[in-house]
Amino acid sequence: MLRKPTIATLSRRQIALGMGAVGLGLLATRGQALAQAVSFIDYPFSLGVASGDPAPDGFVIWTRLAPRPLEPGYGMGMRAVGVAWEVGTDPSFREIAARGEAVARPELGHAVHVEVSGLQPDRPYWYRFIAGGERSPVGRSKTTATAGSAVAAVKFAVVGCQHYESGFYDAYRHMSREADLDFVFHYGDYIYEGRRNPQTWSQSFDMAAERIPTVRQHIGDELFTLEDYRRRYAQTKLDVDQQVAHAAAPWIVTWDDHEVDNNWVQHIDENGTPPEVFTMRRFAAFQAFYEANPLRRASMPTLNGLKLHRRIDFGNLLRVHALDTRQYRSDQPCGDSVKPQCAGDDAPEATVLGAQQEAWLNEGLDTSKATFNLLAQQIMVMHLDRRETAQETTPVLNHDSWNGYRAARARLMQRLDQRGQRNVVIATGDEHQNFAGDVFRNPERSEGPIVATEFVSTSISSNGDGQDLRKGWDRILANNPHCKLANNQRGYTLTTVTPKAWNTQFKVLDQVRKPGGTLSIRASYVVEPGKPGWVAA
Repeated sequence: MLRKPTIATLSRRQIALGMGAVGLGLLATRGQALAQAVSFIDYPFSLGVASGDPAPDGFVIWTRLAPRPLEPGYGMGMRAVGVAWEVGTDPSFREIAARGEAVARPELGHAVHVEVSGLQPDRPYWYRFIAGGERSPVGRSKTTATAGSAVAAVKFAVVGCQHYESGFYDAYRHMSREADLDFVFHYGDYIYEGRRNPQTWSQSFDMAAERIPTVRQHIGDELFTLEDYRRRYAQTKLDVDQQVAHAAAPWIVTWDDHEVDNNWVQHIDENGTPPEVFTMRRFAAFQAFYEANPLRRASMPTLNGLKLHRRIDFGNLLRVHALDTRQYRSDQPCGDSVKPQCAGDDAPEATVLGAQQEAWLNEGLDTSKATFNLLAQQIMVMHLDRRETAQETTPVLNHDSWNGYRAARARLMQRLDQRGQRNVVIATGDEHQNFAGDVFRNPERSEGPIVATEFVSTSISSNGDGQDLRKGWDRILANNPHCKLANNQRGYTLTTVTPKAWNTQFKVLDQVRKPGGTLSIRASYVVEPGKPGWVAA
């Protein structure tokens, strides 16, 4: 019988190899496979597999051992377990491109994050895991093109806001069938932190709306502890449509608010909890987020936080700037909801990205030689005055978006204008609606040159079925001529980027409260290099 694989039983060379090859805590082993040293009470790969953060020579592959994922301890106990992994050049694994072993540790909820390297650029691979005689589902991933190389096309989807209780995940099933995806950007709200609720509102922000039954219910109360967050991720990941979407392509993930608490920023929650107390909850949420996603060792949470802003290049065609608009943001002004404009909107010291991330973004834009730059983030950048009636004389703004941080947005707009970054496209979520619009140098007045185009992707399930246009939004659109699309259905966006054009399709479902929704294309838009602003496709 093999001894329990502790640091004391591994050589220094094995530890060094493990750190470099697969990340902290996933130590490489030699000799007899640790994966043969354990048997499971149930199938251990119940939460599927995933990959993420692609590079020219590899990507992260992820799984989590959870034979009984909804029970305390998820059927694993406190032992470290060996997990073998393989990467093949085809789905049948006739040719193995890379293989190795990792250790699934109880300190990380028996999650496995393997940083695969040594692969060929710009091509698909397939991967799987083996432990205790059990084999995981097969996932497909893809490496990126080498820096500066010519790329004919990049194809990706944008998804997020997947409230488990509000609807089914049919959109993920449809997305998984999109051919040759290079990556998926998940903008956040992977889980929702609220307690189990038998009813929900039929329309967001409308407290007078009809209450309707939730289609399926969360387990447990509001999330506060690491075990709470782990169970909520497990319940979400048990959805088969979610699993096939993860297995279809590498994901680039970030978070919004509900991975921790509604509308949180820095060390501030929405309930006035003392910061030193909320920080404990925040760290539990951070660890659970890392455990549940295909992230690199560089994103492992520490006492200083969890680093999520990162750049991923796809040859000379596309640079992705993945942003974090929660962790470093100053407190929302005027409360944190949709309210009339207030003096706090213009606070010069207010920030969305924080000084360090803001400088990092500026440097990444300044040095980019890509045809297009994607700002992959969470909250709406374009100005949107949400007045619905003529009686409202003061602009109504969502203060949890960039509209509540107009000085910070002005700095970003100035940077884009000064540096001539005319090929910037912004991918956004959070709104539970689809939007398409242009962002001007002076957003509030729609004046000056257009410095970016923004596509806001709707939710996977949050808010339920919806309809084409929410009540009152015909007037809101009339007040915001720079915004040409508002749509209140569920789905995702699919984008194909070539050297000649950026093409985004808004794909929507007719229903999510029942399985089997029909997918259609609601609208399509094109952005051409050197020609700021979009045109209808």
